[in-house]
Amino acid sequence: MELESRNNSTDRIEPDELVHSHEGRQLPPVDGGKDAWMFLVAGFIIEGLTWGFAFSYGVFQDYYLSSDEFRNSGNIAAIGTCALGIAYLSAPLDFALLLGVPRFRRLATPVGFLVMCLALALSSFSTTTTHLILSQGVGYGLGAGLAYSPVILWMGEWFVKRRGLAFGTMWAGTGLSGVVFPIVLQWMLKEYGFRTTLRVWSVLLMILIAPVIYFVKPRIPTSSQTASKIRPFDLSFIWTRSFMIYQVCNTVEALGFFLPAVFLPSQARSLGVTGPLASLTVILFNLASIGGCVVMGMLVDKHHATTCILLSSVGTALSVFLIWGFSVSIAPLYVFCIVYGLFAGSFTSTWTAITRETQKNNERADMSMIFGILETGRGIGNIASGFLSEALIAHGASTSAYAFGSTYGNIIIFTGVTALFGGACALARPLKLL
Repeated sequence: MELESRNNSTDRIEPDELVHSHEGRQLPPVDGGKDAWMFLVAGFIIEGLTWGFAFSYGVFQDYYLSSDEFRNSGNIAAIGTCALGIAYLSAPLDFALLLGVPRFRRLATPVGFLVMCLALALSSFSTTTTHLILSQGVGYGLGAGLAYSPVILWMGEWFVKRRGLAFGTMWAGTGLSGVVFPIVLQWMLKEYGFRTTLRVWSVLLMILIAPVIYFVKPRIPTSSQTASKIRPFDLSFIWTRSFMIYQVCNTVEALGFFLPAVFLPSQARSLGVTGPLASLTVILFNLASIGGCVVMGMLVDKHHATTCILLSSVGTALSVFLIWGFSVSIAPLYVFCIVYGLFAGSFTSTWTAITRETQKNNERADMSMIFGILETGRGIGNIASGFLSEALIAHGASTSAYAFGSTYGNIIIFTGVTALFGGACALARPLKLL
């Protein structure tokens, strides 16, 4: 469908809109100023609250695997991958809703957080992994995707020249919350069990989001006429050769990306480390990803998408094959978590560059829909990895030939191979396929 021209476009801002008024009102500046920075702070917090909990699922998995209630249950890993995967998969539908029904945009974040809180509260009553998959997995993922969408939708209005840096800074919110959440969750699970932890966390989420909801707003006000009009959008970019190449590589990379954060605490426990020291694996990964996201955000504003993707993919693969694969003690495993976080954790920061390249080929492509489709590819990889991991672990070796020969050997090899394939789009550029 043809994309209508609209004043509140999220994919590009016309030069005169940078400084001129809108319907007699002076617009706040882009790339800086109080309003732009407050929007970015709000996005940082929302990013951390929605995705940080999901990315800390490794702590829950370690608890479920060692608890009497769920120890012998299958598909425990699928709980965390469903939460992330559903949030990613629902993105195009969320963006379609917000683009098509503008009046709902300001409500999306509070409604999404309400769904997240209800899902966590309901999951505290679970007695089987199926219950946990439906609540802590699917329910939480649906709410998280909806709560997060307005930030992506409006980021393009607030930041133009610094868009890559803005997105990278926002995505670093997951890394920061990934440092704090595992420590808190580990303590709460140990002291109070998963039921009380989930109930308390559902209340905390609503309390923490309340102060920043006001700042999640568009830079260009939506008129009453625009808000009441359903707008079509253009999805033809999906079928272009260049975007399909990026999407395939993005999906393949996601097949392996999430596995280390899920299994690292369990692997640390197999090396004789327990409690907070086991959770430190996830903390180090998330801490390193903060710097990785910000640095990659600066790089994508200056370099081609394939250059940034290649840097992330090669660094990830080397960390997996040269450090993780040969880890037989906790020290090198910690080193791997840092290096992996720097390179793999920054992969989604390249999406800003992919969006820029896609819009060069199709000017009618909306930035938020491009992000939404990229999130779908990542969601497909994430959900598939949850079920694949069960088979990879089940057929893992039990020799002592480094980590490659351990129960996690297949996970290690799979993660490294998918990282390499994720960077294969870099080969398309010299072959004139992009």
